[in-house]
Amino acid sequence: MRLDLLLPLILFLISVIVLFIYSKYEMKVKSLFEENEIRTQDAVLMVLAMGTMITIMAFIPQQAMMILILFANSLLLLLFTYVIAPKWYLAVSTPALFIALYFFHWNMNLSNIFAIIFILTISIFLGSLFTWKSTVAFITLLIIMDIIQVLGTKFMMVSVEKMLVLQLPTMIIIPTFPMKGQVILGLGDILLTNLLSIQTYRRYGKIFGYASCISIAVVFLLAETVLLNLELGFFPATVMIAGGWIIVLVVKYLYKRS
Repeated sequence: MRLDLLLPLILFLISVIVLFIYSKYEMKVKSLFEENEIRTQDAVLMVLAMGTMITIMAFIPQQAMMILILFANSLLLLLFTYVIAPKWYLAVSTPALFIALYFFHWNMNLSNIFAIIFILTISIFLGSLFTWKSTVAFITLLIIMDIIQVLGTKFMMVSVEKMLVLQLPTMIIIPTFPMKGQVILGLGDILLTNLLSIQTYRRYGKIFGYASCISIAVVFLLAETVLLNLELGFFPATVMIAGGWIIVLVVKYLYKRS
């Protein structure tokens, strides 16, 4: 039987780290955005924008894609560094280091490290901006968009292939264990895991927040095992992630009724 334990474990660890950091800096991040919130209509526009960007990246030249993603990631690094350590020279130094490493000393390990840093940053920022209602709208539309772009138009795979050539930090690429091979997980899938765990934490408390991390990782492990053994190739990971999250909501509902 083909089995991979490493990717679900990394997904779990990242979501746990995000929850821990979020609990420490929640009020600071909220003050940065002056208590603004992402409404349901904003969530709809975000998913539409994401779907549009995936389509555009499938057609634009690789160099244009590289400039766009490097700029966005540098801006995120600057903002996150300033939240952690509000010194302008520190905030500027992190994106400068990232750009220098990308052009002069880049490899897959660095790509994975920066990809994780970026998704931690995005998750903590968005975790403070989303509401429960806008989160439900976001996840529903994101799953639909993911299914269309992966199984329908296949633009997702085209974009991923370009990013792989450029080694852009928009996904994590790790070896499988105990089987030999390699797997790819997009940052959007990790973002969804983190966002759902943060919102569960905010609504139901720490226990159910971390339970969400565990449940998503376990369901992801089971689903990935099925996909590997059936050799189905690309599959919308958002479906697996949502399935793990729904289990926690069902458990919470049954716990409340008992």
